[in-house]
Amino acid sequence: MTPQQEIQALLQAFQDGYIHRDVTRLDTFMKLFAPDAEVIGTNGARPGVDEWYLDRDSARELVEGDWLYWGDLRLDLASASIHTVGDVGWVAATATVSRTIGEENYAAFLKFVKDFIDQSPLSAERKLHYILRGGTNTVYELRRGEKFIWPLRFTAVVVHQADGWKFAQMNFSFPTTHFPDVRIVENE
Repeated sequence: MTPQQEIQALLQAFQDGYIHRDVTRLDTFMKLFAPDAEVIGTNGARPGVDEWYLDRDSARELVEGDWLYWGDLRLDLASASIHTVGDVGWVAATATVSRTIGEENYAAFLKFVKDFIDQSPLSAERKLHYILRGGTNTVYELRRGEKFIWPLRFTAVVVHQADGWKFAQMNFSFPTTHFPDVRIVENE
């Protein structure tokens, strides 16, 4: 097999894991990653914080959370861009995450608000802003239907090791046309 075909097989194994989402096979799945793999999820803003994992063992948390709660991830493997130079390759692919979210999300958001009010150290004004933004977004999105399909960008660096190609770095990102969810404000 060519390196591109071997990397395509690695991507297919990755996709298969996300299709089946069998948490009892998570440790086997994580062998697709190099021990020092860096994995950046959609909520990763700084190395080592939230969804920016600095090794395979910690990245396991992201994959397990994805499998249990995130939705149905589907990479567009047919159009994936795969390039290599020696024992290093890089991949870019479009993808989607699909999930059905029904009216139960209204109650879930209200529970979140209750917990947020009680536990957040933010000022009352900032709490209210956050709640209003989230509440408006919840109503707007649920009015558009229960089937959510989010476009996703998937990029990865792969390295060839003695036992085959492994993910050395991976990044999941959502495109956005509005203000990004995360913002650095200098006076906060």
